Amino acid sequence: MIEAKPIQAAIIEDDTVARECLCLLIDGTPGYKCADAFASVEDALRKGFAVRPDVLLLDIHLPGMLGSEGAKIFRAKYPKMQILMLTIYAEQDKIFESICNGACGYLLKKTPPARLLEAIKEAHEGGSPMTPEIARKVVTLFQQTAQSEQPEEHLTPHEIRLLKVFAEGYSYQDAAEQFHVSIHTIRNYIRSIYEKLHVHSKSEAVSKALRYRLIS
Repeated sequence: MIEAKPIQAAIIEDDTVARECLCLLIDGTPGYKCADAFASVEDALRKGFAVRPDVLLLDIHLPGMLGSEGAKIFRAKYPKMQILMLTIYAEQDKIFESICNGACGYLLKKTPPARLLEAIKEAHEGGSPMTPEIARKVVTLFQQTAQSEQPEEHLTPHEIRLLKVFAEGYSYQDAAEQFHVSIHTIRNYIRSIYEKLHVHSKSEAVSKALRYRLIS
């Protein structure tokens, strides 16, 4: 009978004690192997992995580059490697950023050792392990995102006309001349449009207006 290969897990954690404890836990469990351990994203990128990990345990708050930013680099460099984020606090913005950057799961550091090992296996097998607190926040995040996809209020005829002008490539000055108003008034219009469409730039506003057929 051929013995199954152990799951190769790597760790990036700046706390020395935590890093060593994780490595001991992984190495001390049949079916698991600690492939590498680093104190920072930069250190891991500079030295490289001795063996390509199946799963990377990545601390989110690291000196230098944050783990949430490093996830994007590792995802591009090692597309088959699964990334599990580790954090002390369930911060919504970092959860969203990490998942968008390629993390497959998100665990609080207080996760019991047995559950952590299960999560590594789950990630290796294609799952998305999350502690209950994180899972609830992810659900809330996506609910909020879905709700914000539709404009809170209807755009006024002037605002729709202004979006059409921008979609045709005209500038603020051009729009002011076409509307026979000042640039200051045009800026007030666009500020209102941004709030209603939940966007932060002219190109985003035009793109969203086209997507929802507010303009054609």
